[in-house]
Amino acid sequence: MITRKRLAAGVGALLAALTAGIAFPAGAAAGEPTGQAAPKVDLVLDVSGSMRARDIDGQSRMAAAKKAFNEVLDATPEEVELGIRTLGADYPGDDRKTGCKDTARLYPVGPLDRTEAKTAVATLTPTGWTPIGPALLKAADDLDGGDGSKRIVLISDGEDTCAPLDPCEVAREIAAKGIGLTIDTLGLVPTAKLSRQLSCIAEATGGTYTSVEHQDELTDKVNQLVDRAADPVVTPVAAEGADRCATAPTLKSGLYTDREEFGQQRWYRVEVLPGQELRASVSVAADVNPGYGVLLRAVTVKGREIVRGEAAGNGRTDVISTGLRWPEPERDGTDGDKPATETVCLAVTHSFSAASGVKTTPGLPLELTVDVVDGPSRAGDVASFGLGRGWWLLGALILTGFLAGLVWGWLSRWRFAVWRTN
Repeated sequence: MITRKRLAAGVGALLAALTAGIAFPAGAAAGEPTGQAAPKVDLVLDVSGSMRARDIDGQSRMAAAKKAFNEVLDATPEEVELGIRTLGADYPGDDRKTGCKDTARLYPVGPLDRTEAKTAVATLTPTGWTPIGPALLKAADDLDGGDGSKRIVLISDGEDTCAPLDPCEVAREIAAKGIGLTIDTLGLVPTAKLSRQLSCIAEATGGTYTSVEHQDELTDKVNQLVDRAADPVVTPVAAEGADRCATAPTLKSGLYTDREEFGQQRWYRVEVLPGQELRASVSVAADVNPGYGVLLRAVTVKGREIVRGEAAGNGRTDVISTGLRWPEPERDGTDGDKPATETVCLAVTHSFSAASGVKTTPGLPLELTVDVVDGPSRAGDVASFGLGRGWWLLGALILTGFLAGLVWGWLSRWRFAVWRTN
């Protein structure tokens, strides 16, 4: 298990800037942005009777959802076309057949009128059943047409009550249509059964699942997902890492996906020319037991570690990410000599453990970003000093602390001697 959390914090800002700031060159071989049409998001909200429960920061689940929606509507980017669909909002009766048809378009997907959308949300009252499967089918129809990104954000506090229309099968059916639609799911104070169902729905379309127990968590996550829809659509390329560097595939700049089983290590190769800088980041998604970490290392073909990035945490998460950067220095050579490339091996290791009932195959979803760009023009760049390893920073801090201790001790003895003299 990766435990050096204090060391990781020392370079956390660097890794965060790297992960957020990677840009792909025009000639990238994989993961090219596609589509310029307006991105579309359909927020699907569970308004069933169980949303009356008062267990989110002392308020009802419905009240928490309304507050979150109001904040999200205020923060929605102008270029995003947003809609709202409900499930279980209208039929209060006991007839299952009728209750399982209870899904309605509260606000149509399109240019956002914030006042109108907020007014519609304010009218909602927890009412009926939980027809998740039918709601997803209708939401897919809401987003039909256009070439931009399409995203459904499903928020529910209970599992579907309208089987045999299994929501997981519905999500797989939507994915099989090839319309590029992603479903992200959020479970309000979820049970184990609800977590499994919402995870299955999200995984079927390449989305994420998040458990939510507090108001700010709900607001932040929905905001994040809506903002993500406004990002350029990038199509990842499937890559199959190896169990050792010698047989690993060679990757160019781009976005790649792979699967990594529990306890497994995945290797990839990248060619870096003198004067270039390698930037890489990795994200691993899983529903795991508390206590986990992910490690990304850049290693030479002879096994010497060049630089590493790591992240660790405790508690539930849907994605954990880390990154690294390493510049290949310029080399002096004879005129006419072709510059030799450096083969860098990227190794992805994790310390996830499977929770009870979690399938260990085909493995954890892994997303790897690789970017090779022109290196820094000055040696003063932090990466040039190997700060990604952390050892330089640690050594500097130890030396500074030692010298400061000596100076402070000398000053204290001098002041004590003066005091006795006086």
